[in-house]
Amino acid sequence: MPLRIAPRGGGNDDFLTRITGQTWTRNHYQVFLHTFFSFAMIHATRKTLATVKPSIIHTWTSNSTGPPFMESEEHATKFLGLLDTSFMITYAMGLFISGTLGDHYNPRKMLSFGMAMSAFSVFCFGFLTETYKVYSAPLYISLWIANGFSQSVGWPIEVAIMGNWFGKNARGTVMGVWSACGSVGNIIGTLIASHVLTFGYQYPFLIICSLLFGYSILVYFQLPSAPWDLDPNSHHESDNKDKLELNRPPPLGFFRTWLIPGVISFSLAFACLKFVNDGFFFWLPYYLHDGLNWPETFADTLSTWYDVGGIIASIVAGAASDRMKSRTSLIFYMLLASFVSLYVYSQSPASYTWNAILLLNAGFFVGGPLNMISSSIVADLGKSDKLKGNAEALATVTGIIDGTGSCGSAIGQFMIPNIQHWYGWNAVFYGFMAMMACTTICIAPVLIKERRKRLRVKAREDKALLDSDSASSDSEDDVFLSDKTTRRKHHGGQSTFI
Repeated sequence: MPLRIAPRGGGNDDFLTRITGQTWTRNHYQVFLHTFFSFAMIHATRKTLATVKPSIIHTWTSNSTGPPFMESEEHATKFLGLLDTSFMITYAMGLFISGTLGDHYNPRKMLSFGMAMSAFSVFCFGFLTETYKVYSAPLYISLWIANGFSQSVGWPIEVAIMGNWFGKNARGTVMGVWSACGSVGNIIGTLIASHVLTFGYQYPFLIICSLLFGYSILVYFQLPSAPWDLDPNSHHESDNKDKLELNRPPPLGFFRTWLIPGVISFSLAFACLKFVNDGFFFWLPYYLHDGLNWPETFADTLSTWYDVGGIIASIVAGAASDRMKSRTSLIFYMLLASFVSLYVYSQSPASYTWNAILLLNAGFFVGGPLNMISSSIVADLGKSDKLKGNAEALATVTGIIDGTGSCGSAIGQFMIPNIQHWYGWNAVFYGFMAMMACTTICIAPVLIKERRKRLRVKAREDKALLDSDSASSDSEDDVFLSDKTTRRKHHGGQSTFI
């Protein structure tokens, strides 16, 4: 349980406490902002490749300076799909490892190192290779694999840090807002790329990886990973008289973490859901350019509406889930609505306004559940009451769920370009709807189990209330009979006396 620090006064602290149920101090603001923008920078570097794909395809298939690197646009598209698949496979493997390491070693140092290595890999991949005209398939794959492994440090470590500082009552609202960091990063990466793409596709990579490297230094010196990293005598005061334990609890272990109720179900659901969400992430700008024939910079800007929908859903659904008995039921109903939103978008006309509205809607019902599972649900599972405070498993749970999800995404990035090539974009969207159906099926057992548990609890409460009423009634009857008997004895005594 994270240490909650008493506010030093001020209307803003009181307002946030009322909204989130969490006491905020300078350290809470620092943790929230640094983890938010550090992962936004990570996602921005990841989004850059998806944003500049048309320019890269044009460069690789151009023969203006000699034999082209790729024979045709089809070969270039499939190679980009291979890069995405390689990235996600390595990213998934890294998540399983990083999640476990994050529960054993200093999260702040691991996060800073991963960000710096990712910045270096992206700098070499996007800027140096194009600047010096070094076109090599093995080099591209090696650098993008290194980037995937480096970025895998980010999410489990950052969720664990947030879970250390923010309590369960605030996780829906706080983690809902915070989980929008990936979508904000997508927008940042897309806007930077669309504004500097005219100078060459290498410059978006240069700018974004420079921002990521700079923020890695800031994280190293400014991010407190947990209350127990700070001096309790000079930095912490409890908001109640209870003494909270500041020693870091022992890690649970990778294989035992899988046995936490809900981990397997949400892992499988997240794999199907990430298949769809990352399909939009990696291929939406290309679809708008290739499928709807819009200019590349125009398509890049339009694609940000999907992320805007995800941001809105994270905030609204996160806040609503704190006031509901179950976050799972809210996610379930949003998943049902996603079928309609995906089908309607697949039939959208080539209109900027309609595409923006429908992308916003699709982002809300697809990106929203994804952000909730990867943040609020993960934090709840990692701090489960069933652990009874004996183990710290949050980073491991995050690594398992996001790692399984990335495996699903890796399969998707391999399948999407091939399905598009053979069957067209409509088939891709029907595939998305099938995967959303699988997500709903995977979550259904958890929802049923939660409802049965609530019914059992309600039945026990009703039984206890009836027993209490019955005991009270019996007690009143006993008092009445006792009083009546006393009066009879007294009356009888008086008659004899007379």
